[in-house]
Amino acid sequence: MPTGTSQALPSHAEGDPRPLPLLPRYLAIAYLALIVYASLHPLSEWRISGISPFVFLEAAWPRYWTLFDLAINVAAYVPFGLVLAQSFEYRTSRLRASLIAFAAGMALSFTIESIQSYLPSRVPSNVDLLCNSLGAGMGAIVSFCCGKRFFNRVLHVQQHLMAPIPYADYGLVLTGLWLLTQLSPETFLFGAGDLRYVFDISPALPYDAPSFFAMETGIIVCNTLAIGLIMSMIFAGKIAPRALTWFFAAALLTRTLATAVLVGPQSALAWLTPGAEVGILVGGAVLILVRLLPIPIRVAIAGIALMAGTVLVNLAPLNPYSVAALAIWRQGHFLNFNGLTRLLASFWPFLALPYLILLGRRP
Repeated sequence: MPTGTSQALPSHAEGDPRPLPLLPRYLAIAYLALIVYASLHPLSEWRISGISPFVFLEAAWPRYWTLFDLAINVAAYVPFGLVLAQSFEYRTSRLRASLIAFAAGMALSFTIESIQSYLPSRVPSNVDLLCNSLGAGMGAIVSFCCGKRFFNRVLHVQQHLMAPIPYADYGLVLTGLWLLTQLSPETFLFGAGDLRYVFDISPALPYDAPSFFAMETGIIVCNTLAIGLIMSMIFAGKIAPRALTWFFAAALLTRTLATAVLVGPQSALAWLTPGAEVGILVGGAVLILVRLLPIPIRVAIAGIALMAGTVLVNLAPLNPYSVAALAIWRQGHFLNFNGLTRLLASFWPFLALPYLILLGRRP
């Protein structure tokens, strides 16, 4: 049976039977999408100013800058340079792959800075271009020095921990992206698929405590089942229960830290509402039972839970705590990042559903 790391791809060297790992490629695609959205958020009020989009290349060093801004712009492109170089390294030489990653990172940053000229909320900068290019180059250097060794170790761990299912790498990236959605403290706990934010749609139902409790509980139960079943199919045998425990613990810790940092330490556990308590307990209990079923049935239940959770999160009224928290939330440097995590939360179910369809079609 094919695994997520051996899907009918040629080996990277003649006579070398090892499969090409797809994880770096999936990570590169996901990270590219994240960079583009975070750099162009909020993607509105486009304008043509009549000035060349390349004029920023001739600008002087900005008067106001901080070491934090420079460090963020460098660090943001380091992972991209690393995973992109690894995506090419199994097709060409190590040096050429690193040079391609560096050039691609520079080209990506140049393109984004040029496009920012048409967004009034963004300011194109040659300093950002320099920092982004430096970050991509640093990632390419890391890849050249130890990237292949690192991903070979990851491949070795995958073969021991992950189940022999198709597209396991894609599933692993999906679960990682789901963890990122928990960084938005104004969204429902474990909630995903809320399209009202994307299309600026008002809530269909007014706030009512009993109905809000029921919907919040249902959202958490459905999403616990969906992501839990995906995780249980990715990880093999006896490892799955421990992986699920650590995974959900990491999700709750992520939500707690994000709320404490972005809203305030006094609100760190604000997500622990009565609906959340019941939803976690019921969802966990149902997940334990459903894991005993055959994989085809688990895939079907995961798909149903995913769609049901998406419907509920779009019907649920706004959380009054979220509205109050946003009123006092000073996002600052986290404005673009928050827009990114909210968009990811909105579209995550629509990335996960094709994966479940692929699993359901394979023996």
